Amino acid sequence: MDSPADSPMDRTAQDRPVEGRDRDDEGRARNARPRDGLGRPLPYGADGVPRQPEGVVRAPDETVAEAQRLLDDGKPFHAHEVFEDAWKSGPEEERELWRGMAQLAVGLTHAARGNVTGGARLLRRGAGAVTGWAASGAGRERPYGMDLDSVAGWARRLAGDVEGGMSVDAAVRAPRLRG
Repeated sequence: MDSPADSPMDRTAQDRPVEGRDRDDEGRARNARPRDGLGRPLPYGADGVPRQPEGVVRAPDETVAEAQRLLDDGKPFHAHEVFEDAWKSGPEEERELWRGMAQLAVGLTHAARGNVTGGARLLRRGAGAVTGWAASGAGRERPYGMDLDSVAGWARRLAGDVEGGMSVDAAVRAPRLRG
């Protein structure tokens, strides 16, 4: 039997794979590089922000609360992962809501990174998704206490600010999900 030192996933002093790609326990490609608060990869061995665990199934109210905490902390990339978990694990009729919320968080991430085009586009796409989802059924204006009209308005204003050349501090410009 090969020893752990003989594994192709051995790490160098910088914690980088010796050969091949970073893989999780199921063999899926995963980038193990540490990340900063906006999800940007850092060099192997650097101190990064702990990642959100993937595939966590939360109650919708827990999803909103955790995402708001991360947004308030200036970690919209991590908030997007929380929304993505809800999108992938929630009921089919709510997928468009959670996908739209994930797009809004990624839009804020790109805007804070200085990606004007991508940030504005994702903010508007997410705003359209959540307002479209709310309009598609009665009583959907405030799911789980979220004020989707206010959130969509925030996203559209931020998209315009980003296109106008304003730099974005993710924590300062984080939306209030529940009005």
